[in-house]
Amino acid sequence: MFRWECPLRWSDMDAQGHMNNAVMVDYLQEARVVFLRSGPASALLDEGIVVVRHQVEYRRPIHYDEDAVVVELGVSTLGASRVELAYEITQGGEVSIVARTLLCAFSFDEQKPIKLKSEYRSFFEEYRIEVEPLRDLTAPHLEGRGTPVPLPVRWTDLDSYGHVNNAKVYDYLQQARITATTQWDPTMARAGSKGAQHMWLIARQDVDYLAQIPHRLEPYEVRVAPVHLGTSSIVLASEVVDPETGTVHNRARTILVVADQDLKKTELPESLRDSLGEHLVS
Repeated sequence: MFRWECPLRWSDMDAQGHMNNAVMVDYLQEARVVFLRSGPASALLDEGIVVVRHQVEYRRPIHYDEDAVVVELGVSTLGASRVELAYEITQGGEVSIVARTLLCAFSFDEQKPIKLKSEYRSFFEEYRIEVEPLRDLTAPHLEGRGTPVPLPVRWTDLDSYGHVNNAKVYDYLQQARITATTQWDPTMARAGSKGAQHMWLIARQDVDYLAQIPHRLEPYEVRVAPVHLGTSSIVLASEVVDPETGTVHNRARTILVVADQDLKKTELPESLRDSLGEHLVS
């Protein structure tokens, strides 16, 4: 296993007083880059490597502390062009995040996957581990359905390859989710605020990266819809699309859990279930 200590920043916190869910993907990215830079696979960062998929399971909040959190990772799958990394983020010895990232060596000139060089494969083999796969989180394709939320891309959202960084997509999904759910039921905007009866916790969020997002002045669009209502949870489907061409750049699935102020799971209020049911996509 590769081990790295990730320092926390005060600005990483959200309105609920713990590290924001989207920031966790930054922690994974930083650990991944440090890992790659530690060996010959460092050259992949310059030659070209893209994220194909993230699976992120949130098990407990991470609170601000002057001590770093610990990220441990290993190689769970190794193919001809692709490599999957498995992570655990711990704070105070307790597991907060379990995640998987599927990476692919990629030629940006030819716009296609390429095979991993033998020296890269040897490096990855040194960190092979056996882990249980995370269960698949499925949702129907929206195909134009769902609530549309405009998505302007900032110049600072781009990475060294000149397209939107993979971690920024989690920011986009978060903003679209808050905008859409507030439209569906205004009480969801007050969740977690002083005097609110409930708050929302993200238990899982998976993203598939289908096409690169270049910078442009015209906004893209995120479509959001509930696809399943459980006893205490909601599954949302989201798609980042180009409204001009219909190109789907990302597909995401998010599990939201309703909890009380002590972070204990509660049942979905019937009024909220009715509001969300009007937007349900199956």
